[in-house]
Amino acid sequence: MSDDIRRLSEELARDPSSMVFLQLGEALRRGAQLDLALRVASRGVERHSGNADAHDLLARVRVDRGDLAEATAEWEAVLRLAPDHVGARKGLGYVLYKQHRLEEAEHHLGLAAEHGDAAVETALRMVRRLVRYTNGAPAGSAPNGERFAAAERRVEDEARCLFAEILGDGQQTALLLDGDGLVTAGAYVTADGEDVAQDIGAALTGVRDEADRTVKHLQLGAWRAVVYETEVATIALGPVLEDSLALVAAARTLPLGLVRRVLDRCVQRAEAWLTEVA
Repeated sequence: MSDDIRRLSEELARDPSSMVFLQLGEALRRGAQLDLALRVASRGVERHSGNADAHDLLARVRVDRGDLAEATAEWEAVLRLAPDHVGARKGLGYVLYKQHRLEEAEHHLGLAAEHGDAAVETALRMVRRLVRYTNGAPAGSAPNGERFAAAERRVEDEARCLFAEILGDGQQTALLLDGDGLVTAGAYVTADGEDVAQDIGAALTGVRDEADRTVKHLQLGAWRAVVYETEVATIALGPVLEDSLALVAAARTLPLGLVRRVLDRCVQRAEAWLTEVA
């Protein structure tokens, strides 16, 4: 048991009505101690049934346990108490997406996205593409689940190959990352065939924000690109819309001017792709 969990548990034991159960339940959930998290969250809801965050915590624990129906009920309770609760909108969007109820998922994610959450906006674009592709299937062509799976594969292929035409067969690759460092499109495969796109995205989490803050502090205006020359590759980064980031990695033998032109084209392609379903 971590020191934080022990401290929070002791505090809750001293005062069972304390709101510290929210922190304790979340810490247990993040630590994958889901049975304990469920017990803490359930008791918290019993004592604080009118608290929206209590129901939200219980819903998130339920989702982690795979209890989607119970999670849905809790998030619906949240919205009855707090109609503008972003967490509940995000959660319902996720559950409805898993249930292939795409139009309803789009509704909730659309409301959550109004608060500027980059991860929600990425999910919303994915759902909107799925809506477009599933609605475009001929009626009766396949059961709903099969159409959904086919649409998912189409979106995944579209995202993975987004920059393929620009990159050609050269020694270069490109990624599109959202504000949380999650890979939205593109691919990054090493020479031995390993896909390291998600690892690179995680390492670059926050880079866009840092660049934005730096140029603002130095009063340099909006930035367009940052280029790094390493021993093995040239890395170019460029902002995409308000919160995303394009990355191009190229062999050191390629001229910097060519790498910049490739980056510019990737940024333009990414912006067009992101906004076509906005």
